Amino acid sequence: MGHGGVSGPQRIVCLTEEPTEVLYALGEQHRIVGISGFTVRPSIARREKPKVSAFTSAKIGEILKLQPDFVVGFSDIQADIAAELIRQGVEVWISNHRSVDGILDYIRRLGALVGAGEKANVYADGLQRGLREIGQASAQLPRRPRVYFEEWDEPPISGIRWVAELVRIAGGDDVFPELAAESLAKHRILADANEVVRRAPDIILGSWCGKKFRPDKVAARPGWEVIPAVRDGELHEIKSPLILQPGPAALTDGVREMARIIQAWSAKQGDR
Repeated sequence: MGHGGVSGPQRIVCLTEEPTEVLYALGEQHRIVGISGFTVRPSIARREKPKVSAFTSAKIGEILKLQPDFVVGFSDIQADIAAELIRQGVEVWISNHRSVDGILDYIRRLGALVGAGEKANVYADGLQRGLREIGQASAQLPRRPRVYFEEWDEPPISGIRWVAELVRIAGGDDVFPELAAESLAKHRILADANEVVRRAPDIILGSWCGKKFRPDKVAARPGWEVIPAVRDGELHEIKSPLILQPGPAALTDGVREMARIIQAWSAKQGDR
């Protein structure tokens, strides 16, 4: 540990929301000098930190003016921003975690990088405990619903790996496990939307990246009226900031929202 807590990067730019949420959770937000314009958690970050990036583009000039000593982003989608910053001599870390374990590991690593490894471990351990508790509660359910998770509608794209894993922890079974393993969205596009009809989900969860989920539009898709979820009105939105970012939100509010929906579905099964 450095004296007076001055170890680790002092001027961090976060290109996506999850590093911002993690650093605030660890009490290390004083290190953040710029954030993604899509950040909604924690809400105070929006008020007190300059917004310098979208998901696929960033104001490189604005970022350089902030004189960052470390920039954190996520995935191949931010490769161009990262390359530009690296050419300008900035140190960049692009994480590419896709699973629940990956998210927990990311939190521990990000904490270690800013000299808050101990705090990060305690925080990640707490998140892990929370997931275990949800898993234990959902293991008591008499029947596991089949769940179709849709992260975009035109074309339909099914849920990424951490989403499928959280569905399982919350007590459901993802109907497209083979697509959840694909890290790139283009590989999770449903070649045939009728495949959802064949897999007959009991619950449909929608989280259309950055726009409102429309259950009425889903229910009106040709042939979908026979799907149990459509027949029983089990179409639910999970807001994208809660589930589509591989950070603390998904492991807390996101999975809890899923568990709530699945438990409510389960409670109704007794009446049928």
